[in-house]
Amino acid sequence: MPSPIPPSQRKQDSELLFKGAICALIGAIVLLGPYVARSPDMREIMRQAYLAGWFALVLGCAFLVRYGLNRWRSQGRR
Repeated sequence: MPSPIPPSQRKQDSELLFKGAICALIGAIVLLGPYVARSPDMREIMRQAYLAGWFALVLGCAFLVRYGLNRWRSQGRR
């Protein structure tokens, strides 16, 4: 009978999920911001930050994929 998931691993997984969701959300907001902003100056500022938006979105998705792989592996152990 396999041992249950230790609380420290569960905490790490939940932190990974939180980081992934927040990073992906920030990236999406930065990338969609120029289309929603009303001020032309604000649109231009947000348009210049597109590289940081893509980085945050990709990093967040990578964290979420890592979380999914960890969950999938732990399901196989049970």
